[in-house]
Amino acid sequence: MVQRLPLTQVRNSLGAVVKQVHLNKEYVILEKDGIPLVGVMDIDEFEDYLELRDPKARADIAKSRQEFSTGKSRPAEEFLKELRTRAARKIARRRGA
Repeated sequence: MVQRLPLTQVRNSLGAVVKQVHLNKEYVILEKDGIPLVGVMDIDEFEDYLELRDPKARADIAKSRQEFSTGKSRPAEEFLKELRTRAARKIARRRGA
């Protein structure tokens, strides 16, 4: 949900607005004289947004999509099972040594 609020209204209740945005994962657009100036969003989502702007992250996503479309990917459950098996073997070797 996007809420539009005038700066004059938010000036005295910024803490409450920030809390609402954070807890409810909402967006707020702050306006001055009816003109939108800034947007407020939860930090987790903002960090995700910044990460997606990173060229390396974008390249990794494109590579993953390509691998998926050509059948080079596999289900996460299969991958996690393999990781658990490897970890168990490693622990067993340490105990046996």
